[in-house]
Amino acid sequence: GPSSYLGSLSYALKHALRLQPAILEGYLKYGGRPFRIPTVSGWQIILSSPELLKEVGRTSEDVLSFAEWANSSFQTKYTLAHGPHNTQPHIPVIQNRLTRNLVRLFPDIRDEVVAAFDETLMLHNNEWKAIPAHRMALNVSARTINRIFVGLPYCRNPEYVDLCIRFTTDVAKAAIVLKVTPKILRPIVAQYFTKANKNIEHMHTLLGPMITERLRLEAELGDEWMEKPNDLLSWLMDEVPAAERTPYELGRLILIINFAAIHTLSQALFNLATYPIYVSQLREEVTRVVNAEGWSKTALGKMVRLESFLAETMRVDGMFLLSMQRKAMRDVTLSDGTFIPKGAYPAVATHVRHVNTAIYGEDAETFNPWRFLTTKDGVIDSLGDNEDEDTEDQRTVRNKAVTPSEDWLVFGYGRHACPGRFFVVNELKAMLAHVLLSYDIKLTDDAQGNRPANLEFGHNRVANQRAKVMIRRRAD
Repeated sequence: GPSSYLGSLSYALKHALRLQPAILEGYLKYGGRPFRIPTVSGWQIILSSPELLKEVGRTSEDVLSFAEWANSSFQTKYTLAHGPHNTQPHIPVIQNRLTRNLVRLFPDIRDEVVAAFDETLMLHNNEWKAIPAHRMALNVSARTINRIFVGLPYCRNPEYVDLCIRFTTDVAKAAIVLKVTPKILRPIVAQYFTKANKNIEHMHTLLGPMITERLRLEAELGDEWMEKPNDLLSWLMDEVPAAERTPYELGRLILIINFAAIHTLSQALFNLATYPIYVSQLREEVTRVVNAEGWSKTALGKMVRLESFLAETMRVDGMFLLSMQRKAMRDVTLSDGTFIPKGAYPAVATHVRHVNTAIYGEDAETFNPWRFLTTKDGVIDSLGDNEDEDTEDQRTVRNKAVTPSEDWLVFGYGRHACPGRFFVVNELKAMLAHVLLSYDIKLTDDAQGNRPANLEFGHNRVANQRAKVMIRRRAD
């Protein structure tokens, strides 16, 4: 990129809306070697070789910091009403307690998925209805994750659900404004563009009385009091330092985790609607597995076509063009001689790797839902004669969406791979499986068979937020 201040600023602003062309230009120009581009946050060092991404993945936090990148990228000092938070008590809770409890919690996930779709769609008979896919998916996702975070009745309170969704968008919007604001002016600008304190106070109003009551019961009856809810809030109360075990701080943590966890099913819904040719095979698999296993986490694990469909959606339409983002805390020289100055932001070109023909074949930019069923012996067309047999090939496919590698960077790689990825993938599969068995879905007529275009801003990609899909309840 240009080296002068004005040239760098002009380049950064030009590509703020769409960073991918700049990344691709640099990748092609430098043949996959590291290069830099100016962004509104500072110099971004783009890496793409598997050797360097592995090196970044194992480099310690005090050298290449994920937390400091997050603080800068999301301007957490202002957007989360909190100073730089290098201690994150919720990370081990998500990594350990949430993942370990997925089997036990699945009935609640299933119950909320069914209720959330039913109450959000409000379909009558078997008539087609045009639904804004993005908003519907956000609502269903927010309800489902908060069934596990805070339980009933809060996850079904429209005011609570709207707050969780709004907080996510408020943080993202405010961070964008603050990043292009000179540092000296940020405290002033933040007063007008951030709603963190207001949102956290709102959360305190909604959850405060319930948290206060839980703290009272814990003080009177001990840590494992009878009827203690098995949810994320309880686990946080077990793990956070005593000074942070207050209704206000616990409510703030719940909001922050929502910000990290609320994702959208809309990309997968758009692909179901765009490629109806694949629906019958997905539906057959879900029907067969559920008939044999019932609705359970074990059943989800055997839906290998669904796993491949979801993994391919994440590969082609993933949320991030860059991953493994870090901030250099001091000057760093990588093993190939690449110099990363203190304050620069190294990152891996995720989308470039995900559409690399050397990795994924000549059709790397094409959506192929069975791509991850491919093995060294060819394509798995079924689960074999013995449906209960658990072959090594099936295990490989089954774990694809949650297993980070140098070629699979949806959830990052190395020491900061997303701790909640097992929960996210199981939740998405539960929602998709329910859609397949309960609804028909297609594009609207005005789409003319074309998938709604994704939207990009900086290194982020989201599904089209205005596009609708047609949905009806299945007759059978």
